[in-house]
Amino acid sequence: MDKLASEIIDAHGGLTRWKSFSTLTAHLIQGGALWMLKGKAGVLDDTSVTIDLRRERASHAPFGDASRKSIFTPALVELRSDTDETLEFLENPRASFARHTLETPWSDLQLAYFAGCAMWTYLTMPFLLASDGVETRELEPWDEKGESWRRLRIRFPATIATHSTEQTLYVGADGLLRRHDYDVEIAGNTPGAHFVSDYAEVQGLMFPTRRRIFPRQPDGQAMAEPLVVSIDLDRIQLS
Repeated sequence: MDKLASEIIDAHGGLTRWKSFSTLTAHLIQGGALWMLKGKAGVLDDTSVTIDLRRERASHAPFGDASRKSIFTPALVELRSDTDETLEFLENPRASFARHTLETPWSDLQLAYFAGCAMWTYLTMPFLLASDGVETRELEPWDEKGESWRRLRIRFPATIATHSTEQTLYVGADGLLRRHDYDVEIAGNTPGAHFVSDYAEVQGLMFPTRRRIFPRQPDGQAMAEPLVVSIDLDRIQLS
């Protein structure tokens, strides 16, 4: 693992402490233009997510109403009732996004895939960098907001479902993340600049509680608008 990757993990609480937990739950308040654009406004505005820290799995509840929840894995996405009955399912869900653009509407199952894949990636970062097959290398620094941020290029293996194979992290002098760039492959490779802030220490680990995602221009600069997605987190718990 790249030296910078190790430093980032240590700054967020360390791999040993992270591996002592198996589940993370957080309450989410979400907004931004994406949900309306995809025909899913309001479905996940106020929800909770639970992720598995040892395999790629996430669940949102409620999913639209209190009687539904989602279950995401890379191979299968489901909507279940509050009694755990499967209501709908989709196998090989990523294939269903073929030829999608940013404007293509989503089904509920596609929304469940996107939300699960996204939140699992966000909440396991930066500890995800230590996973088998993940390659990292430090890039030249980046100046933004009057600061110089170190940058780390990530290449994910095919075994990890995430926004894009290559992604970039931006890191402050304290070793904490400031920004996370990727291209959303399932939405026509739409480039995003994902800013994180307002860190909270939870059970010895550091988590940003404010996330704001904007379009990214070809020169790497983030656009000031539109706000694509906003995510505010609280009630983070590990077990």
